Amino acid sequence: MSEDIKEPKPAKSWLKSSPFAHGLMLGLFSLVTAGLLAMADQTTQAPIAQRSAEDLAASLAQVLPAEIYDNDPATDLRSVEDADEGMVSVHIAAKGNSVTGMAYELVGFGYSGAIRVLIGIAPDGTLLGVRVLSHTETPGLGDKIEVAKGDWIEGFTGRSLTDPTPDGWKVKRDGGVFDQFSGATITPRAVVGTIARGLTFYERNRLALTAPIPRNGDE
Repeated sequence: MSEDIKEPKPAKSWLKSSPFAHGLMLGLFSLVTAGLLAMADQTTQAPIAQRSAEDLAASLAQVLPAEIYDNDPATDLRSVEDADEGMVSVHIAAKGNSVTGMAYELVGFGYSGAIRVLIGIAPDGTLLGVRVLSHTETPGLGDKIEVAKGDWIEGFTGRSLTDPTPDGWKVKRDGGVFDQFSGATITPRAVVGTIARGLTFYERNRLALTAPIPRNGDE
């Protein structure tokens, strides 16, 4: 009788059996992955930065009329430390050395969360324009604060702390002069309050914000 001859099993490869090899392969995989992520990050940084700059310029153009400045408000900045608002970054509009306007962002809180408001102000303290940059308010109700959904936000242009008086800087339901929305009071109340804060911030820091801008060659 002949016994069945079994073929010998191939020995396990070193790469499959060695813990060191497993760690090496994992390290190589991680290194390659990290390199690809770094390349992707480098590739997208420039387009993201450009888009952010374009968005900022478009927003500033809505609250700072182009005819009042010959500088670049997006890059001419002043940082103001305020007792109530903290550190505020202010975009300065100017002609020559003279400040002709400024814009800055403050945040209020509405029904659903934070509302970012961009406020443009002339040196005499009147509003040049106001825009809501972002919010999470209820569609069809609170989103009427957007210029794309209505003209309510445009009604602040030309207003100041004396028009109306400080007591009037409320929605009508609270005894002020500004309309609220049907079915939504909290959202416009937050925006009105934020704009009023912006005006009082300017009054507290008027001297610092309207100081002449030093140019090349100035002492």
